[in-house]
Amino acid sequence: MTLREQINTLGENGTPFLFCIDYKAKNGFAYPLDKIPHEISYSFDKNIQHTIYKVPAITDKNPITKEIYKQKIEAVKNRIKNGDIYMANLTAITDIELNCELEEIFSASKAPYRLLVKDKFVVSSPEAFINIKNGKIYTYPMKGTAVYKDKQSIDDILKDGKELSEHTMTVDLLRNDLSIIADRVTVKKFRYPIIAKAGDKELIQIVSEIVGDLRDGYKKKLGDILFSLLPAGSITGTPKKKCLEVLEQIEGFERGYFCGVFGIFDGEELQSAVSIRFIEKTENGYIYKSGGGITLDSDWEREYDEMVEKVYIAL
Repeated sequence: MTLREQINTLGENGTPFLFCIDYKAKNGFAYPLDKIPHEISYSFDKNIQHTIYKVPAITDKNPITKEIYKQKIEAVKNRIKNGDIYMANLTAITDIELNCELEEIFSASKAPYRLLVKDKFVVSSPEAFINIKNGKIYTYPMKGTAVYKDKQSIDDILKDGKELSEHTMTVDLLRNDLSIIADRVTVKKFRYPIIAKAGDKELIQIVSEIVGDLRDGYKKKLGDILFSLLPAGSITGTPKKKCLEVLEQIEGFERGYFCGVFGIFDGEELQSAVSIRFIEKTENGYIYKSGGGITLDSDWEREYDEMVEKVYIAL
């Protein structure tokens, strides 16, 4: 049985379950909540308190060099100029050192969506993917990031032409994606700011809300719904299929579970998140994967700074 079929069956039976799917929708897992292996932990409530004995910290980080990232941004822009794509979410790897284990990051994080696979990776995501409730499906594209300094910095990002273009294209992509599996799809809220703690600073992140009506019998098609929407539009670009090809050529590494999705189904409602703010344990140490949307108007230095600013633990 494929993972898609397994999720369909769990949904049809009304069995509460946890799931995780990688970026390419080729690997993942789904476990009934009463059969989750001990090495996997999850939380969809940022208010849950855990006992911590050490404040987790990134003690050192070594991102990709500015020159290499600039070259990758220019490569994306060239594909835009050629008409292959309109916008792409470029990501990179930062080597980091930690003063703790992944379990301690999971316990201490205040991110709303968290997942730990022991000795493999931890996700502390601020971004919802899809939520399903009372026959409706919701998605919340997050596109546009800046350091929060004061209220003026919120006005600045909302007025920024590049950020508006990037966000609008992502919303349009996700609205079209939802229309594949839902009716009467509408943008309920367009471009509102949320503030997220990012280490010793705060980040502004711009979010929209899109909603649609699911068709009858959707619970037995939860796997079909999820897989038809993957990978998430906010971490790929437009058009999605071509962006996957372009990003694989330019990034030069496998995203793996980074930029995939994870979530829970309680028998009635489904919550899920995009696997960003992602720390992975490798044979050579810890790495952090992050990035941002690139358009023709992108300033490479600003994009580099954004990629580095996203390397943090949400405490």
